[in-house]
Amino acid sequence: MRPLVLASSSPYRRELLERLRLPFCWAAPSIDESRLPGEPAEQLVRRLALEKARALAEHYPNNLIIGSDQVAVLGERILGKPHDFERAKEQLLAASGASVSFLTGLALLDSASDQYQVDCIPFTVHFRDLDEPQIARYLKAEQPYDCAGSFKAEGLGVSLFRATEGSDATSLIGLPLIRLVDMLLNQGIQIP
Repeated sequence: MRPLVLASSSPYRRELLERLRLPFCWAAPSIDESRLPGEPAEQLVRRLALEKARALAEHYPNNLIIGSDQVAVLGERILGKPHDFERAKEQLLAASGASVSFLTGLALLDSASDQYQVDCIPFTVHFRDLDEPQIARYLKAEQPYDCAGSFKAEGLGVSLFRATEGSDATSLIGLPLIRLVDMLLNQGIQIP
């Protein structure tokens, strides 16, 4: 089996990839994650997922490199990682009673041939009606400041949801395993 590299420093993505029981290493890619003028969210996550994988290709010249990127979209607004309490509170107040689409870009790059597969996997979260005290309690309990959308679906954040909709719940956490397995099978990697 060709060695796998996860182009991410995210502990959430590493935990997800460990579920497949395949050996892998990880490294943090260094890229500019800025959105291009007028770039649609879906195109942004596809581009960034591939750029993250390509950023490691020189250091891992004969590997399969996995890149992933995620944004949350509320209406026409892209919600990034909040980084602090106030921005997280603002995001969750805006999401109250609304639906937020999470778009996760996924790329699998063969660094030896520069051939790649890339996709965008959507997942929608329908939020409960939330009030400020509830949001404050949640943010103090879980501090999801490094998560797009200001919650951790794998933790207490699920209490903020009315419903979810999508084909792969792992995409909500940042690495769509169902689609990744398809890509790995296309490369001849058998799972399990």
